[in-house]
Amino acid sequence: MAGLTALAVAGVGFLAYQASANVPDQLSAPKKPGSSASASPAPEKTKDAHAVPVKSGSGLRVVYALDAKRVWLAGKAGQKPRTFVVMPSTVSPPPGTYKVTSRSEKVTGSDGVDIEHVVRFTSVDQVAIGFSSAVDGSMASPDPTLRTGGVRMRTADGDAMWTFTTVGSKIVVVP
Repeated sequence: MAGLTALAVAGVGFLAYQASANVPDQLSAPKKPGSSASASPAPEKTKDAHAVPVKSGSGLRVVYALDAKRVWLAGKAGQKPRTFVVMPSTVSPPPGTYKVTSRSEKVTGSDGVDIEHVVRFTSVDQVAIGFSSAVDGSMASPDPTLRTGGVRMRTADGDAMWTFTTVGSKIVVVP
């Protein structure tokens, strides 16, 4: 008997969910006093997914958004910031402000991949963290068993990063 009751309650719950999911918008929300059915709703403000994060500061800087896996080269007067996706490595820096500490034109990455335009800005537990592009243009996911800090980007984006930064350039890492 308890099983039949539980089954009946579940069935009623499912039907109630389906009914609520199919209610027309004008019937689903209570009307505010003084509003009419013909009034059009205020347009939603859409956030530009490619806009430089607000809490990244100002001025000439590289912004690296960890969660978005995206970088912006921002702050050149009169120019729209360049933005692109990146492939993070297994070790990431904590959010904060850093300065470029060194650059290398071509080296072999700690994962054995030949890389170019390496821009280093910090280290975490003795793992160097920096931006680079693979010479072969790949952006493969890193081997999760290796502790590496290379944030990989496409070749054209690596070229732009190399041109944009020098030792001492500001890097802002945001969540």
